[in-house]
Amino acid sequence: MLSFEDTFSSPAPQAAMPGMKPLAAVAAATARVRAEDKRIINGTADVNQLVPFKYKWAWDKYLSGCANHWMPQEINMSRDIAQWKDPDALTEDERRIVKRNLGFFVTADSLAANNIVLGTYRHITAPECRQYLLRQAFEEAIHTHAYQYIVESLGLDEGEIFNAYHEVQSIRDKDEFLIPFIETLTNSEFKTGTPENDRNLLKSLIVFACIMEGLFFYVGFAQILALGRQNKMTGAAEQYQYILRDESMHCNFGIDVINTIKLENPHLWTPEFREEIRVLMQKGVELEYRYAEDTMPRGVLGLNASMFKEYLRFIANRRCQQIGLDELYPNSSNPFPWMSEMIDLKKEKNFFETRVTEYQTGGALSWD
Repeated sequence: MLSFEDTFSSPAPQAAMPGMKPLAAVAAATARVRAEDKRIINGTADVNQLVPFKYKWAWDKYLSGCANHWMPQEINMSRDIAQWKDPDALTEDERRIVKRNLGFFVTADSLAANNIVLGTYRHITAPECRQYLLRQAFEEAIHTHAYQYIVESLGLDEGEIFNAYHEVQSIRDKDEFLIPFIETLTNSEFKTGTPENDRNLLKSLIVFACIMEGLFFYVGFAQILALGRQNKMTGAAEQYQYILRDESMHCNFGIDVINTIKLENPHLWTPEFREEIRVLMQKGVELEYRYAEDTMPRGVLGLNASMFKEYLRFIANRRCQQIGLDELYPNSSNPFPWMSEMIDLKKEKNFFETRVTEYQTGGALSWD
């Protein structure tokens, strides 16, 4: 069990503390925090003191997340319910997509939340980054709530949907890929401060920002948003659109954290480590493509699995570039240009009506 000190105190300096005189140690503990003393990991500044800011980008993302607040039950699901009950409104392939999507996502965001709350938060020593992580954890809870709300609204078999991560191989394979990286950070014995452990932390952060949130979610997002573009399952699609907005910011925040750790700890970014990350990215593309094949064994909605192979390669290239790696798949292009606008937080619009979804708070939303 974590002690109070493990949870709320920053790590002691590895070399300085043992040799410090008692009075010097007291003075260090009570000295005012300076921005230049902060670090993303292995910092010695008081983690309970939010300001002065060093990582203003983290605080700005926290404020943006709060401004984009929404709740699932604010979205009217009556049309989705009618379509789901109508045997002619959706094809069997379309219904398979909806159920497979929910089967993955109902547990995926719980895995992400556990990783943040039980792992990542403990090892990040910049309080402004911790502030965003708290907001991110709440958003993961909202997303899990949203998927449960869709399942309940449609009257789906909860046992089937919520156990899919055990029973559907393409979903299970993705989760089993992620779990070792969760276990690294959530292990109570794991501590940063050595090159090996710092690389393990950085690797886990890359897996979650660039592969889980930055790759594993995108087949499902594209499929449900494609349904919405055809005026089908529009309530579910609207929720996915808001989730995509949140997840895009989660991914961008994670990439900022990764790149800042690299700048502050250049010794971690060795050629061997970069090659390890490239192999993990390739494995992620392979697993997500298998999931695409499983969710749509036949072409549907103007989409097919082969198009997703190109799309996943395009996304993987972008993630690699964002963290300073070379492209894995040269000359890959985006077969779904409409997804780029969905991801663009400044231009995002509701695709089946003309209403702009640039909402500021849940109370300001209009669903008429």
